[in-house]
Formats: sequence, structure tokens, C-alpha cells
Amino acid sequence: MKELYGSGVLFFYFFKWPYVVGFPFLYHNGMQGNYVLNALWFYCLFLIFKDFYTFYKRGKEKKENDEESA
Repeated sequence: MKELYGSGVLFFYFFKWPYVVGFPFLYHNGMQGNYVLNALWFYCLFLIFKDFYTFYKRGKEKKENDEESA
């Protein structure tokens, strides 16, 4: 189970940006609607927003810790 989880993490880590950018292009240039691919696009979009939130939160926590130690 760990191997499956690890491969999923690596897959979405490297795959989410090209998929989020490329899917709308394909969708508007003749790709037929597919609920699974649409759901995958929203999931990748959610992961990107989660990454931005985590990056912001960690930066804010680091700044607060630096101010406390000074």
C-alpha cells in the first residue's frame, strides 16, 4: 500500500501542472466531455491551491518564529 501511495504522490506532484494547463486547451479544441478527466482536473487544481496555501502558511509561521527569537 505504501508503494501505491508513493507512486500516486509522485504522479500528481509532476503531473498536476501540465494537466491543469493543458486540459482546458484540449477541452476547447475538440476533446469530448469526460467526467473522470473533469474530476481529475478539479483534483489537480485543488492540489495546486493546497500547495500555495501550505507555502504561505509555512512562510508566515517562519516569520513569526524569527520575530519571537529576535
